[in-house]
Amino acid sequence: MGAIEIERTPGVARVWLNRPEVHNAFNAEVIGGLEEALATLAGDASVRVVVLGGRGRSFSAGADLKWMIAAAELSEAENAADAARLAAMLRRLADMPQATIARVQGTALGGGLGLLSACDLAVSVERATFGFSEARLGLLPAVISPHCIARIGPAKARALFVTGRRIPAAQALACGLVDEVVADEAALDQAVDAAIADVLACAPGAVVACKQLVARVAAGGPPVEVDAYTSQQIAARRASDEGKEGIGAFLAKRKPSWSVD
Repeated sequence: MGAIEIERTPGVARVWLNRPEVHNAFNAEVIGGLEEALATLAGDASVRVVVLGGRGRSFSAGADLKWMIAAAELSEAENAADAARLAAMLRRLADMPQATIARVQGTALGGGLGLLSACDLAVSVERATFGFSEARLGLLPAVISPHCIARIGPAKARALFVTGRRIPAAQALACGLVDEVVADEAALDQAVDAAIADVLACAPGAVVACKQLVARVAAGGPPVEVDAYTSQQIAARRASDEGKEGIGAFLAKRKPSWSVD
């Protein structure tokens, strides 16, 4: 079995980190496998939701120790190239046209938090713990930082980055690192399925547009430009086939064409 597995059901692709013996730690194979899987799924219009999960007891414990030891022997330029591949994969995940859900069934550390943060929604079990442990190793969470800071904000990021402390799921929920915490894996699957159902009730094009809207508005700029952008976006959606179908279905009290039973 490879380091990355994909399971498909109608409208949904589940991408699994499959290195449970090392807590789904990152190495070049994992990064390359995720990049390939995400690139394939991004171009598949039949996939409307991507769920990212980990086999075993951990979501992802961050970088693989053997990979880190090998990296220490590389030149700065070679390390930069390695980091660039990780950055590209995380950006690919963040920019997926589908809704993305992190299914967090256990510990998420370092790079695992980069994966989680690059997803649109993260659901966790109570027993999971979270931490940016890089500073305790003399490193820093550089490549994952754009996604993690976007998720929890600069103040929380500073507190967690400089202490390297592990936090429980309840604290991760409070700071916005995850969006929902449930009791166990059975409840986790129920919560993920509920989130999938919510996404499948939405128009696929509107989901893509919503993700682009958040990214553009969060980037800021002169208010007049932001207002012009948002006005143009709602005008375009109202005039779109999806917009017309959605309003028509609502008025007719029927399900829209994209709804999945």
